[in-house]
Amino acid sequence: MDHHFRAFSFVDRINVIEPGVRISGSYAIPAALAEFPMSLVAEATGQLAAWSAMAKIDFSHRPVAGLAGRVELLREVRPGDTLELSAELENADTSDVAYGGCASVNGEPVLRLHHCMGPMVPIGEFDDPDLLRVRLALLRGEGAVPGAFTGVLAFSLDGLTVEDGPQMKARATLQVPAQAAFFGDHFPKRPVFPGTLLMNMNLKLVTALAASVPVRAGATWTPRAVVDMKLRDFISPGDLLSIEAKVMRHEGDELKISVETRNEKGRLGAARVELTPEAAA
Repeated sequence: MDHHFRAFSFVDRINVIEPGVRISGSYAIPAALAEFPMSLVAEATGQLAAWSAMAKIDFSHRPVAGLAGRVELLREVRPGDTLELSAELENADTSDVAYGGCASVNGEPVLRLHHCMGPMVPIGEFDDPDLLRVRLALLRGEGAVPGAFTGVLAFSLDGLTVEDGPQMKARATLQVPAQAAFFGDHFPKRPVFPGTLLMNMNLKLVTALAASVPVRAGATWTPRAVVDMKLRDFISPGDLLSIEAKVMRHEGDELKISVETRNEKGRLGAARVELTPEAAA
């Protein structure tokens, strides 16, 4: 099966586009999925912004993950929901793209992106510009047939440990698969492990650490924002990643945890996560 535009594409339709300025569209989350993590909502919003940026420079370059100043996680989404997506671009040229964006469901914001930036790379090294032009025309016209995405391979945090002490911390490793359907979509000519899938695993480690932090009765710590998220390099198929989370601040209903990812070359990415108490389900 050709996984291009199927295994990791989260824009079904583009309603309005001013290349390099603003864009709005939508994505119907397939109802058959078991879940749709908030990291993929961020991915959908970023992909929408990427269409505007690529159109501005006639598909000579494409953006890749770089940094996000703040990702607000406002409300979980469910399979069957339709994401209403929008993005405002501050800059889009062959060097980089800077943007903010929002995803809503039934008019209620579920995620906001602030001060995001992605470096631009020559598009021919990663994808076929002609196929992308055709895809954009489809999205602006009749729209893509929904339901192509069937989920991603389940990942696990291996060797997970949580340590008490003056600074509570948690550690785990993540084995990036050597093969997966999403590599055929991200990207066809040069497979790259998506930064938003790393974000999802970072949040899982942060949540595991937070479970050991005292919280008021009847509540659990819930991630509500990812701050200063940076990804310094591409993650290749088969890479082994080490992830460490540390409690930075815990005072009353305030909990902040830092998370850092390394590969064999050194530090690969980092972020801070803000958590608040939420009533246990």
